[in-house]
Amino acid sequence: MKNKKIYIAGHTGMVGSAILRKLYSDGFTNIIFKDISELDLTKQNEVEKYFKTEKPELVIIAAAKVGGILANNTYRAQFIYENLMIEANIIHASYLNNVEKVIFLGSSCIYPKLAKQPLKEEYLLTDSLEYTNEPYAIAKIAGIKLCENYYKQYGCNYLSVMPTNLFGPDDNFNLHSSHVLPALIRKFHEGKSNPKQSVEIWGTGSPMREFLYVEDLTEAIIFVLQNVNAKDLYENGISHLNIGTGEDISIKDLSFMIKKIVGFEGNIIFDRTKPDGTPKKLLDVSRINKLGWKHKTTLEEGIKLAYKWFLNNLEKIYEKK
Repeated sequence: MKNKKIYIAGHTGMVGSAILRKLYSDGFTNIIFKDISELDLTKQNEVEKYFKTEKPELVIIAAAKVGGILANNTYRAQFIYENLMIEANIIHASYLNNVEKVIFLGSSCIYPKLAKQPLKEEYLLTDSLEYTNEPYAIAKIAGIKLCENYYKQYGCNYLSVMPTNLFGPDDNFNLHSSHVLPALIRKFHEGKSNPKQSVEIWGTGSPMREFLYVEDLTEAIIFVLQNVNAKDLYENGISHLNIGTGEDISIKDLSFMIKKIVGFEGNIIFDRTKPDGTPKKLLDVSRINKLGWKHKTTLEEGIKLAYKWFLNNLEKIYEKK
C-alpha cells in the first residue's frame, strides 16, 4: 500500500497537512496534491480533469470550508454550497477513475443537537441538528451518504470517518473564524500583555466538548486506510466511524486550563448573551477502539504542544488576520 498513489484533498489545512506529514514519516512515497490556486475543488470539470490525468489509487478528503459558531452562522450558504461541491466532485471523480479507496472526513456536528450521549454512529439522522452549524452538518451528512451509496450501488470502497473537535499545528487562530480552542489560545496570549485585561468568552461556559490532538487523528486515518474497508461499516449497519478520545470537558474548565498553560493572569468573562451551541458532544469511540486504535495525547499535553507551535509561528499567524 505504501507505493500506491495517494491524493490528499486539503493538504494545506490543519488536518490535511498533518496527514501529509504522517504519510511521509510512515514511508508512503507516492503522494499527490494541488494548491487551491491550481485546482478549485468546487469546480467539477477541474476535479474530473485532474483525476483523469493523475489517476490516484487512494483518496483522502480533508478539504472543507470550516469554522466555529460565528463563521458557521454567518456564512451559512457558503458552508453548505462549498462543502457539498467539494465532496461530491471528489467522490464522483473517484468513481469515474476507479479509485480503490476513499476516506471522507466529516465532523461530530452531524449528530442531532439533543442526541443521547455518548454519540453512537447509529444516532445519525434521528433528530434535529443544532441550528448554528446546520448547513455545515447537512453538507457533511451528504458526504457520508455519498460514500455509503456509492458502495451500495457501485461497490466502491468509500467510507467516512467522523473526528471530534481537532486542534494542533497549523490550526486556524483567526478570531472571526476559528474554533473555540485555538481562539482561546490566541485570546489569552494577547491578554498577557495587559494583566488587567479581561478575556471574553461566548456563552455560559457550560457546554461540554471533546478535543483530539490532530497528530492522533493522523494515526487513526492511517489505521483506517490500512485496516478498515467500506463493507466493515455498511454490512454492520453503520454509515461511518467515530474518531475521538471518549472524554470531554466543559468550556469553562477548558478556558481555565488554557489560561494556566498560556500564563494569562487576567479575568475570564462569559458573555451569556451569546449562543452556547450544542450542550454536549461526546463521541462513542468504542468501535474504533475495538478495531485497534486509541488516542495517545492527553488534552493538556496537546494544548501545550499547540501553544508551543503558536509561539513558533506568530509571524505566519498574524499575517492571516
